[in-house]
Amino acid sequence: MNITTTPATFHSLRRVVIVHGYAAAPDAHWFPWLRDSLQTTGIGAAVVTLPTPDAPKAAAWTDAVAEAIGVPDAGTWIVAHSLGGISVLRALATLTEPWQLGGLILVSGFTGALKSLPVLDEYLSTDIDAERIAKNIGIRAMVRSDADAFVPAAASDKLARRLNAELHIQPGAGHFLTEDGVSDLPLVLELMQR
Repeated sequence: MNITTTPATFHSLRRVVIVHGYAAAPDAHWFPWLRDSLQTTGIGAAVVTLPTPDAPKAAAWTDAVAEAIGVPDAGTWIVAHSLGGISVLRALATLTEPWQLGGLILVSGFTGALKSLPVLDEYLSTDIDAERIAKNIGIRAMVRSDADAFVPAAASDKLARRLNAELHIQPGAGHFLTEDGVSDLPLVLELMQR
C-alpha cells in the first residue's frame, strides 16, 4: 500500500495539530509527549481541546478542529487518533479549494460504525469523501495496531486504501491508549522526519 508523495523533511514542519479521540483529552495518552517532543525541536504543536469528549457531537468537533487547523499549508501536519481522525477529515472537507496540507497521520483511523462502540453510531452515520481530500495532502499515513479492541484492523486498512496512505502496524499497541501501555509513539515522529 505504498504511495508516491513529495517527501517533507522534519525541517519543513512549522506546525502540527494533534487531535484526540472519543473520551480523551489533550493531556491523555501520548498526546502531551508528542506535543512536547515537537516543541523541543522548535515546531509549533498543540493538542485540540474537543468539546464534550464523552458525548461527542459531529458538528461541534468538526468546528473545533477546523478552527485549530485554520488555513493549512505544506508546513502544516495533522496527527489524529481514532474518532479525531474522522473529525479532521470532515474539517478538511469544508475547506475551499485549492488547499494544501503537508501531512496527515491517522492513528487507529476509521470511518463507519463500530460494533465495539454503538454509542457513536449517530456520529459515524455520515461518511466523508476521503479520495477527494487525499489529493490535497502531501504525506498520508495510517498507524494501527494488530490488537485494537475498538477499531478492527479492516476498518483502518479500508480508510488507508481510500486515502492512498502508507500503512504502518505497531504490534501489541492496542488502541494506543495509556491503558495499553502507550504513553509515547516514536513512529509518528519518524514518519514526520522523512
